[in-house]
Amino acid sequence: MYRGFRYRFYPTPSQEVLLRKTLGCSRFVYNHFLAHRIEEYTTNQKSVSYNQTSALLTELKRSEETKWLKEVSSVALQQSLQHLDTAYKNFFRGLKKGQKVGFPRFKKKSHRNSITLAKTGFTYKDGNIYIAKSKTPLNIRWSRQLPSDEISSITISLTPSGKWFVSLLVLDENDYTLPLCEKVMGIHLGIETFATLSTGEKVKMPELKGHYAKLKKLQRKHAKKSKGGSNRNKARIKVARQHEKITNIRDDFHHKLSTRLIHENQVVVMENLNVKGMVRNRKLARAISQQGWSNFLSMLKYKSKMYGRELMQVDRFFPSSKTCSNCGCITNSLPLHIREWTCEDCGTTHDRDVNAARNLRAVGTTASAFGGDVRPH
Repeated sequence: MYRGFRYRFYPTPSQEVLLRKTLGCSRFVYNHFLAHRIEEYTTNQKSVSYNQTSALLTELKRSEETKWLKEVSSVALQQSLQHLDTAYKNFFRGLKKGQKVGFPRFKKKSHRNSITLAKTGFTYKDGNIYIAKSKTPLNIRWSRQLPSDEISSITISLTPSGKWFVSLLVLDENDYTLPLCEKVMGIHLGIETFATLSTGEKVKMPELKGHYAKLKKLQRKHAKKSKGGSNRNKARIKVARQHEKITNIRDDFHHKLSTRLIHENQVVVMENLNVKGMVRNRKLARAISQQGWSNFLSMLKYKSKMYGRELMQVDRFFPSSKTCSNCGCITNSLPLHIREWTCEDCGTTHDRDVNAARNLRAVGTTASAFGGDVRPH
């Protein structure tokens, strides 16, 4: 399979000029043909295909007003058109399936910018990456070794804080399957406690209140700066760096916890939460968003597939919290503020989150043994 490996690199002054030109040209091509597609559909009710935009790009390069597009690699510009075409296809595919996929939006310079280069746009030689239009290799900090020399494509990105990263899509033929074990783990996600395990262990998210307080101050300072000034740009970079710091702390926590759970258990069971619907609650939206449940779930998915484990997702309507893990009796009402409750049938006192995790483990074990999805009674 192909795996992505991301490294930070430090371009030379000439490389940075070339890369910034390429980012700008790719962004211009994307926005130009997005506007062209919208105009064609609104005026003539016609859709524009990728081949048509590719032919128009050739004419655009020959124009005197936009001949500067020739100064950068043509591979990056073609990939920009492909990304636009993919965004359109995802949007219309989502409409057919009833999914909410956003319409393609115009790219901004202040946001994260990236370019993708196929095999014809770069060279990998003697452990170095050479990009088109540049004779010197990229100064990459190789934090880990690549599994092979067969690189399908590279993506160079510039973060809002001004850091350069390169992502390599590399063929990996190694077998990472772990030995079989008999452990099954149920996980109940929460806000005060990030994850409650069926063993009774409660895992908390690293404290981020101080980081968010600092972010709030930086955002206020940024808002007070006059638009277009250099001081506003400096304040914007400080805000972006603080955002990156919070993201790195959260991602590090997610990676360590997901890796531990996948390595220690053969089957991991958790609820299929409707995160998009839950964040509509204005009182809990910020707290839920700060947990990063979707990011954690995506890590569990690809790691379980890579290491030969199984990830079970129980239906979101399964009454895991209201069901007694001892006798199976379901209580009628259990508001969120009640963290401990006693079963009326068997008299067992439960911790709300631990009880939910144990119920998830039980139904996940059954579904894993007999197959099929877990649905409520």
